[in-house]
Amino acid sequence: MNCQRPTAVKWHRAKCPRRRVAIGARAGSALVALVLYSAAACAADDIVVGASIPLSGPLAGFGSFQQWGYKRAVDEVNKAGGIAIDGKKLNVRLILRDDKTDPNVTASNTETLISRDHVTAILGSCTPVLVNAGALVAERHRIPLVTACDPLEAFKSVRKWSYAWDLFFHEPDLAAAPFRMLEAFKVQTNKRVAILHDNGPDGQVVGGQVWPEIAKSTGYEVVQNSSFPVDNTQFTSLIAEAKSKNADIALVDAITPQAVALRKQMASANFTPKVLVIEKGGEPVQFAQALGKLSDGVLVGGYWDPSFPYPGAADLAKAFEKQTGQTSSQHIADSYAAAQVLLDAIAVAGSTDAQKINAAIAKTDKTYVVGPIKFDENHTSKLPIVEDQWRSGNTAVVWPSERATGKFLFPLP
Repeated sequence: MNCQRPTAVKWHRAKCPRRRVAIGARAGSALVALVLYSAAACAADDIVVGASIPLSGPLAGFGSFQQWGYKRAVDEVNKAGGIAIDGKKLNVRLILRDDKTDPNVTASNTETLISRDHVTAILGSCTPVLVNAGALVAERHRIPLVTACDPLEAFKSVRKWSYAWDLFFHEPDLAAAPFRMLEAFKVQTNKRVAILHDNGPDGQVVGGQVWPEIAKSTGYEVVQNSSFPVDNTQFTSLIAEAKSKNADIALVDAITPQAVALRKQMASANFTPKVLVIEKGGEPVQFAQALGKLSDGVLVGGYWDPSFPYPGAADLAKAFEKQTGQTSSQHIADSYAAAQVLLDAIAVAGSTDAQKINAAIAKTDKTYVVGPIKFDENHTSKLPIVEDQWRSGNTAVVWPSERATGKFLFPLP
């Protein structure tokens, strides 16, 4: 499905023939999954917002939550009458393209969204390798992009951004959280730490740099720090080393398929540290679904929970679970908030002009469903970190105590 706009700067009278819609539907699920529309397809006048997200591939679990969050924010705006542009209320049309968890596809999709779909602005993908690939394309075209799901140091390390904006957690906060929690609870361990992390951008930052530094500064001994390719599937030798060094604490940073494989292989090797943290891949519900009881007790850094005192937090989770029948994820909140920030900026600008929208994003200073959002000079807004723990297919916040929704399970079952 393709909506061509005229050569004029503004979008007017775009046409999307019914015949093309029918052909797209008959072409099978590939096309349907590739381009999804929110609200009525190809309205005569609309504000076009696009995103390339992982609807397939290893990160599809994250992409499914992003899809829901982005679409919900757009649908709410449209139900409220749209956004006033030059004094006329327009609906927002959301175009989602599947990047298949491939940064090259993310870049290509973003180029298509800008050059063929003529988007006014863009929402980001998930994880640094995907988000940054799309953000560089948007930056080159001077199209505003608002994203979450990209740890802030990994985002900032790419370049000095002008048109890309990121709201998410800060890696040093995430890396410090397990150690701060253990000290707060006065947990008894031998303080020997094994670190296993992938060689992706955030894995290298968290596992390769920040965890070892924090461990040393807080009196823990790193007895192993092993890196592996992001597509690795065999971890038996790394696990054997951690077991042989009697590590009471295991810290893992890996995407979900590798996190699942690693946890299963730990069980097969009869390696049960007292504390097991699995960042990134241990967050989505697909992790717990794949592992069953083996996920119980696994810790993962969090930045949102429906219990948090932010506007609409509880309602957002209820809406997701009622609509999908699935357990909610914190990624519905950060994606929903990113979309709200962008849509609010378009409304404040009252224009589809990229520079005016970008200037409005820069002035964001409001509490959203994930908390207060205010961008700094690096185009980042930091979300506070909590520690979540899996039990019976759901997570509970276990630290800090003032936000806890469950008791810390120790040692690892």
